[in-house]
Amino acid sequence: MPVEVANESEIAVDEAELAGVCRYVLAEMGVNPQAELSVLCVDTDYMSSLHERWMGEKGPTDVLAFPMDELDTARPDDPEPGPALLGDVVLCPAVAVRQARAAGHSMDDELVLLATHGVLHLLGYDHMEPDEEKEMFGLQKKLIDGWHSAPREPITGAPANRRPGPR
Repeated sequence: MPVEVANESEIAVDEAELAGVCRYVLAEMGVNPQAELSVLCVDTDYMSSLHERWMGEKGPTDVLAFPMDELDTARPDDPEPGPALLGDVVLCPAVAVRQARAAGHSMDDELVLLATHGVLHLLGYDHMEPDEEKEMFGLQKKLIDGWHSAPREPITGAPANRRPGPR
């Protein structure tokens, strides 16, 4: 699955891990392997402008998701699936650093959580209602636990022996 990661923030991030976790989540969710995703890491000023423009809220946020193509074109059961641009996940590492400190884990762990969260939003999950929140956050935890426990390929660090499809 093509996942492009661009870091335009002032903070170094593990781009390979971000791409890897996104590919893992997409595979686990049964998304067509031809689907494309973009991950962009930005500074607080740019994230603030996106947050205000698209969500009507001031200040930076941790993650925003911008869906592009219809999900139907990315489903593996589509009789003639083709490449689909799922959309963009925009992360703000500076916000992730603060949240990681508050949660007592690393910035990399926080970015894995945020990337997973953003991909789930692109796939149509939301957390506006209590039942939606329970479903999305439960799935998010399951995916992150799976990512952390998956055996890794020695060269790429990608999870080995994955089966596509929801678990």
